[in-house]
Amino acid sequence: MIRFSLRCGHGHEFESWFKDSAAHERMAAAGLVDCPVCGDTRISKALMAPAIRKTRGVKGRPAAEPVEAPAAKPPVPEPEAPRLAAGPMPAQMIALLQRMRSEVEKSCEYLGKDFAKEARRIHEGEAEPRGIYGEATETETEALREDGIEVARLPWVPRADG
Repeated sequence: MIRFSLRCGHGHEFESWFKDSAAHERMAAAGLVDCPVCGDTRISKALMAPAIRKTRGVKGRPAAEPVEAPAAKPPVPEPEAPRLAAGPMPAQMIALLQRMRSEVEKSCEYLGKDFAKEARRIHEGEAEPRGIYGEATETETEALREDGIEVARLPWVPRADG
């Protein structure tokens, strides 16, 4: 495994692990490597400092001193992030949740407040099985779970496009 420091077209820097350099090249060329902050797939390798392990000194010679990485460019300022009870939500988490929301909206049917009723109909075979999402009260959600119907609450962050 190899770790690369990467940079997207918007200047966000992040790290990712790959099987080898060729795996990174294949994945990047196929658009499978994306920025965890903004989702950009225009990715390039950033300057990396080599990982040098501290070794014991050979008899009569001191141990090698660790090499520090060169100072990185200051990060691109991010817009105000949603906050969690413990503090601000990390930008990578926001980007991931925005991508998840986009996929749910593209591939599932929105049912609004009829979600629980339709989830039950699908479970009982009265309606066509399909991906759905919508709104449910805590009581409705718990009743679905008690009846063996799998449901999950997703953090619904604002869309990436505004």
